[in-house]
Amino acid sequence: MKKIQQIISEKPWMAYVFFSATVIVVFLIGLFGASVIERRSEAVQRFQIVKPIAEWEPRNEVWGENFPREFESYYKTSETTFASKYGGSADRDMLTQNPNLVVLWAGYAFSKDYNQGRGHFWAIKDIRKTLRTNAPQPATCWTCKSTDVPRLMKEMGVANFYKKGWNDLGEQVVNVIGCQDCHDPQSMNLRITRPALIEAFKDQGKDISKASHQEMRSLVCAQCHVEYYFKGKTEKYLTFPWQNGFTVEAMEKYYDEVEHVDFVHALSKTPILKAQHPDYEVAQFGIHVERGVACADCHMPYKSEGGVKFTDHHIQSPLNNVSRSCQVCHRESEVTLIKNVNDRQDKITEMQLTAENVLVKAHLEAKTAWDKGAVEEEMKSVLKLIRQAQWRWDYVAASHGGSFHAPVECARVLGSSIQKAQEARIELSKILTKLGVHTPITMPDISTKEKAQKFIGLDMLKLKADKQVFISTDVPVWDKKAAERQSKMK
Repeated sequence: MKKIQQIISEKPWMAYVFFSATVIVVFLIGLFGASVIERRSEAVQRFQIVKPIAEWEPRNEVWGENFPREFESYYKTSETTFASKYGGSADRDMLTQNPNLVVLWAGYAFSKDYNQGRGHFWAIKDIRKTLRTNAPQPATCWTCKSTDVPRLMKEMGVANFYKKGWNDLGEQVVNVIGCQDCHDPQSMNLRITRPALIEAFKDQGKDISKASHQEMRSLVCAQCHVEYYFKGKTEKYLTFPWQNGFTVEAMEKYYDEVEHVDFVHALSKTPILKAQHPDYEVAQFGIHVERGVACADCHMPYKSEGGVKFTDHHIQSPLNNVSRSCQVCHRESEVTLIKNVNDRQDKITEMQLTAENVLVKAHLEAKTAWDKGAVEEEMKSVLKLIRQAQWRWDYVAASHGGSFHAPVECARVLGSSIQKAQEARIELSKILTKLGVHTPITMPDISTKEKAQKFIGLDMLKLKADKQVFISTDVPVWDKKAAERQSKMK
């Protein structure tokens, strides 16, 4: 203190320097304190319900009044500009990209129309416009498309909901995937709103209510991103085939035991198992799940705004958000990380295409065998091998990101698919030789989607015209009735 007084007495102008410095320090401390208080206030207010939310409130915008950050980020699922090498949210006609699929699904609705899934925002519009819903479908198909579904299940009963026709509930299912699907409206805790997942865990002897918060950050996704089938000819009860486990063989064993068939192939007459999207199951065999990483860690990473840390609800490919997804754990550059992903996917895609080419030939050779007079008894083992081969191929092909989530398991499964398809072709060669076919069959030109669809007998002009009639007549009525009902809720 004496030192300072001495300096000031010798240099009076230093008093102004010390005074100014003191004012600046006090100001900065005050500013910092105010910022801390403001951020703490933001954090407290973040979990305050400003406007009460009803138990089965389906409208995302109502939830958004309480949680604007999450809602604004969720709304970005409407963006369709990002395309990675194999995925993303951009429009992609998968049948145009890979005409083999048309032949592999001959006799099934996917041969008519199959596009890459866009963001959750488009769930209802996309299922309405697809040619796959141009034929009678059960209401079960709505299960994962809308926040209206839990409300309808509560009102109607789960079994009665499934028994309805898809068209019957068109005017009721209008709010897209969102808040109510995963959150309790009072506590905002994660919860399961689709009974099929709870029932699947129960069948395995597990209590899903005891899952940890980190586990729930994957399980809410597993309500929909899974393999499933509609159990019962009239019940159409949504069921996950998990009783024996998650492997492709375990689920196949279950399907064989219940004698399930998704469709009979129009060319080879094979009783086919059509995989849906076993994303959760395939991921269980990957290193990220083994290390305790949840779906949300990569597809919905945390984000900070002011003093608030929240989950980014722009659910998307991590490759469009590498800095907040991959680089939280991995220190490599963005270019390197994306290359790592593409390298793995390239190798699995190469095997996948090999499996497809062999399977297509097996289906066409089986058709030739039938045409030449083959009988069921001699074709039985062939059809079993084709069924097994196609199920294994589809288990990988239908899983979103499976080639990255669990590339080793995908390679194992595809290797088995190729082996079984080749075994089927060896058996077919013996049958064809016996039937007098001594030269390789001539393969048709299926180089484009249009050529492949024509080859399997689809009248695409009629299918598209019929769909347009539906879109221009039924959909406007659905939207009008839905708007009237929702206006009464406000």
